[in-house]
Amino acid sequence: MELFTSVRPTILLVDDTPANLRLIAGLLRSFYTVKAVNDGEKAIRLCQDDPPDLILLDIMMPDVDGYEVCRRLKSNPRTHTIPVIFLTSKTDPENEKLGMDMGAVDYITRPISPPILLSRVRAHFVEASHSRTLRINNEYLEYEVTKQTRQLMALQNVTMLALASLAETRDVETGNHLKRTQHYMLALGKHLALHPRFADALRGDRVQALYRCAPLHDIGKVGIPDRILLKPGIYTAEEYEIMKTHPRLGRDALLTAQGVTDERMEFLEMAKEIVYCHHEKWDGSGYPQGLKGEAIPVSARLMALADVYDALRSRRVYKDGMSHENATAVIVQARGTHFDPDVVDAFLALDDVFVSIANQFADSDVDLRKNGKFLDQAR
Repeated sequence: MELFTSVRPTILLVDDTPANLRLIAGLLRSFYTVKAVNDGEKAIRLCQDDPPDLILLDIMMPDVDGYEVCRRLKSNPRTHTIPVIFLTSKTDPENEKLGMDMGAVDYITRPISPPILLSRVRAHFVEASHSRTLRINNEYLEYEVTKQTRQLMALQNVTMLALASLAETRDVETGNHLKRTQHYMLALGKHLALHPRFADALRGDRVQALYRCAPLHDIGKVGIPDRILLKPGIYTAEEYEIMKTHPRLGRDALLTAQGVTDERMEFLEMAKEIVYCHHEKWDGSGYPQGLKGEAIPVSARLMALADVYDALRSRRVYKDGMSHENATAVIVQARGTHFDPDVVDAFLALDDVFVSIANQFADSDVDLRKNGKFLDQAR
């Protein structure tokens, strides 16, 4: 029983001897759609216009022999995938090797045995059918994996934004703060990924992970009492110590989430770095661990600058925002103390990008009034 019942495969016969064409066509027509030409150039043109499923190709033909036909078909992107079976009187093993080296899928010598010819042609189509099924299955699996990956990424993004928004509802920061710091992180990550000191830490999709994790940086603030978190004035020493616990609270929340799975998720590892370490300083005077220099994760070093720059630039109901120039001066002054010098240099190289992001996601008066009500409640 033939595999292809709905659409019969098309076989092109190429031979300069009419008797050979009639004989082979007669054997195949009961099972396949057969086309026949007696000239190599005609075969090449036909394959370009209407590619067959298989070519049975004679070698010894005038003008353009079978080897040249095969070579030209295999060198043409439109025809190089058409399978070729040489059907020839050349029985020398060297000829067979040459034909197979040129890309033929089989080499059949004359005199032709009808059962053998039919069997080998059929075997080719069986293998082609299996290969096609395998390719389709692989493409489907690849599509499903890509789909699942997209869905997982979307779920991660939604989860992180939901957590960040939860923290935002209790903070005097606006939602635009999350957007701005996300884009600052993305810009810094892309720039520093080309720097030899940062290339490993920012390889692959880690720059995008920076962008996705950045909104979580202050998630720990959900654990800070309102009387401190929403206080409009200067903290007392005791209040400041309580406020400084928010990186640990955020990290602990992510550790709890991580505990439900045995899988090590890189984006969650980066989120923990950002949450726990973005208040560390290059000279070791930060908190909560007092990390210094290279001991501070790269993601947290970038977040430190992005967060401070945004805080300097942002308007609040109790303060005016700095100009970009003044905020830049503060950042530069803290180069090598608060911030990694190379991160500051990247910031300076991205001067126009930071200004553009700040303008694109600037807080409106409505945003400030919305968050100002928390200050009124805290007074």
